[in-house]
Amino acid sequence: MAPYSHLNGVHSKLLLMTILVTFTSAYPAPSLTGVKRSEAARIFTIINDCKETVWPAITPGEMFGGGGFLLKPGQSAVFTAPVGWSGRIWGRTGCNFDKAGNGTCQTGNCGTALKCVASGETPATLAEFTLASLDFYDVSLVDGFNLPLVVTPINGRGNCSIAGCDGDLRPNCPKELAVKSGNNVVGCRSACDVFQSDQYCCKGNYGNSMTCQPTYYSKKFKEACPAAYSYAYDDPSSIFTCSGTDYILTFCSSRKQTVCTYHNNKLLCSGSNGLKPLIKKWWAMIFIFSSISSLFMF
Repeated sequence: MAPYSHLNGVHSKLLLMTILVTFTSAYPAPSLTGVKRSEAARIFTIINDCKETVWPAITPGEMFGGGGFLLKPGQSAVFTAPVGWSGRIWGRTGCNFDKAGNGTCQTGNCGTALKCVASGETPATLAEFTLASLDFYDVSLVDGFNLPLVVTPINGRGNCSIAGCDGDLRPNCPKELAVKSGNNVVGCRSACDVFQSDQYCCKGNYGNSMTCQPTYYSKKFKEACPAAYSYAYDDPSSIFTCSGTDYILTFCSSRKQTVCTYHNNKLLCSGSNGLKPLIKKWWAMIFIFSSISSLFMF
């Protein structure tokens, strides 16, 4: 299993906490257990940028904490996956697990276990990967939507576009597709899942790219999430490739937001302007922390 870490705030005296909380909320701390990059592995950093707790799920999940874990708002986890791995990652919401890891979720259930060994229930926003000399990846709404999810390739070669759905479909989900918990919409089902018709499911006479065309519902999904699959044959604008890249998966983030991870003793950030300013700020904070800590006994 790859090293796994939560990026929490620094525990110290009240004065230090006051200084650091403001800084770390804007510039999350890199994991100190960075994973070495190699030609035979991809580093995955999974970040919860939501205001709610998310329970990421992965299948196959042997390399990802056994297939499921908890991320509180602002927390992150780092894993590695070998070239040849092909799988999917999604977020579960509204979960309640006991100490033995048994329980259920409002969306994204994979049975009744914290650690998934099977695909999740619909609706769920899916990130899909096939790792090879040329990686293929996408974010899919074919099985519906439950959380915004962005996939950012970093430090790779080739097209390497940012994939994902950074819009939130829940507030504007058509009522016939809405999944509710009480009065709250917690997910938006796909039209195929609801109506089970050949047209919406791209099967039968609609089982090819010529006859299976965008529908009213898939167009609404595409409007909210232009860089995600909205229906089964949405390939040209929704599947991406990159070579030798690492990945940052962020729940509830914008595709334009700078995201960072800490690999091989280097802080790597998306965008050409992200790396240098963040390094300067972290070194400044290390200096401040060292200076102030000398005034206290821990």
